[in-house]
Amino acid sequence: MPNKIHIYFVPGLGASSTIFDYLQLPGEKFELHFLEWLIPLSVDEKLENYVQRLIKEIKHPNPVLVGVSFGGIVVQEISKYIETEKVIIISSIKDFNEIPKRLKILKITKIYKLFPAKKIARTGDFSAIKFNRTIRKRIEIYNKYLNVRDSNYLKWSIHNVLNWRPSSVTNNIIHIHGNKDEIFPIKYINECIVVDGGTHVMILNKAKRISAILEDIF
Repeated sequence: MPNKIHIYFVPGLGASSTIFDYLQLPGEKFELHFLEWLIPLSVDEKLENYVQRLIKEIKHPNPVLVGVSFGGIVVQEISKYIETEKVIIISSIKDFNEIPKRLKILKITKIYKLFPAKKIARTGDFSAIKFNRTIRKRIEIYNKYLNVRDSNYLKWSIHNVLNWRPSSVTNNIIHIHGNKDEIFPIKYINECIVVDGGTHVMILNKAKRISAILEDIF
């Protein structure tokens, strides 16, 4: 029997690995490993230093890395330091050009620094942020999976999403993206496998389709 393919999953911003619970991949072919978020040493910890700490949790050579949203950024950074079979990102971005204009404005104006991280960390309540109705509904669905409430982590991760600049291109990257993604709209995304009707939380409600795509990739 051939060796199993080791896949390491990194969840989205603030989420636990339970967001991957609905994926269905055959156990005789794949062995799944789930990385949880580490708390940054400080809000100023460099992303490269953070991923070096996270890499210590990867125990198999030449793994497949799968990251959702901010986790997609992190797996791309990890791939700079270890050999990988493939890097797969879901509902994420490959470079700054794929960030929508409204998020670029947040970066330029630094309004994101007003993000109520301490309140959310204390209450676990993302309703402190004023989103439109559609995004609020998605957050309500996603909120049950968000359990990383540390205020330093929240500030650190938002800063790194908005300020990420990949220093090199990840050659073996595969991008899976929904055409209804409201955080990273499809019109800004290049070269991806499109999931029809997929939103930013499609890892939850389109898990069957994503599982099929992952199997097809191999």
